[in-house]
Amino acid sequence: MKADDEVRTVAVAGVDFGWGSSGKISAVLSALHGRRDPGLRFVGLASGLGRPVLAGQPVERWFDLPDGELAAAVAEVVRAERVRAALVVLDGRLAKALGSCGVPVVFVDSLPFLWTDGDRDDLPLDADVYCAQRCVELPPECAGVLADVRRLRWVDAVIATGTAAARPASARPPRRALVNLGGLRAPQLADWSGYPRIVLPAALEALAAYGVGEVHVAGNLPARLAGQLVDSCPAPVTTTVGALAHDEFLDRLGACDVLLTSPGLTTLLEAGRLGVPTVCLPPQNLSQIFNGRFHSRALGTDVRVAWPKAVFAEDDALALRSEGEGRALDVIYGGIARAAEQSRRETTTAVRQDVLAVLGRLETEPGVDWGALTTAVGTGGAAQVADVLVELLGAAGPVH
Repeated sequence: MKADDEVRTVAVAGVDFGWGSSGKISAVLSALHGRRDPGLRFVGLASGLGRPVLAGQPVERWFDLPDGELAAAVAEVVRAERVRAALVVLDGRLAKALGSCGVPVVFVDSLPFLWTDGDRDDLPLDADVYCAQRCVELPPECAGVLADVRRLRWVDAVIATGTAAARPASARPPRRALVNLGGLRAPQLADWSGYPRIVLPAALEALAAYGVGEVHVAGNLPARLAGQLVDSCPAPVTTTVGALAHDEFLDRLGACDVLLTSPGLTTLLEAGRLGVPTVCLPPQNLSQIFNGRFHSRALGTDVRVAWPKAVFAEDDALALRSEGEGRALDVIYGGIARAAEQSRRETTTAVRQDVLAVLGRLETEPGVDWGALTTAVGTGGAAQVADVLVELLGAAGPVH
């Protein structure tokens, strides 16, 4: 056991926007776990949405933070817990608050392709180390923002690597499926239930029609709503529902024959590492439009299910991003909410038909390299970020 004055406390935090950031924190903590007695202690800040994903990770305690007076609340935690460094995924506001307290910050940006000048004020461009995750394409709108990052370091995909190997390709129809809806919620999304109310019945009906006998639904769904949605539609004979900690999710992912997922980037990369055939459900937000397109482009075949044009057109949302992510999200969230209230059955039927079409193509294209996206961006990011954090702690000097 390290003496108290040798233990270094690291604050960890992920943005409360889906579960991807928490999955990345989990991957980095796992990468640190195998190192020789690093003498690290972890406390968590905010990240209320993602805490279930981090179950089992060595985060000693969590601190809720207020919406107002953030700087004062962060300063108090830093002082009381003697925080020596911080690992922050995508939460620019919190990264800036920690930096203002003199805490060295490793900021992980898994979506560098997303930002334009309209997002500049939300990003910690002067973080001690700004780790941008490699991507298959970097639109020109991002170049000016990233050029102003003070200490930019490109890293591979920040995902859990584990010990499971990619499975060999299979010609048989899928029998077991995993449906993943992710964290669902976002700070500016008042009613997050529209997406699952449309998409979950569509996915389950398509899987049942396709002959899949067993499915687990993972995601941030309250049990009551999940039960209502499963009961409202024809579903595979064995259908279970429940949120999964990160390790449990990876176990389920490795055991399934096909994944139907809202196209969060971390999930697509983790599925690619395991070679899992994947169908991209309609996007929940702006980044997922990019993720689905990058994924299909890398595979060389389109496995995306797009929204009907009456919900929203992807190109319309993308055109608005020059004004900042928020403007594009207004179009996306508004379209999904209207469809859920005014044309839910018709929209579900359209999505169901498209899911079935993509499932059918999986059998006719057996040579797809399901790991192509992951291969393109690498898998060593979690270890690389862990190295950066250890380096930063060394540079921070001894604990006083």
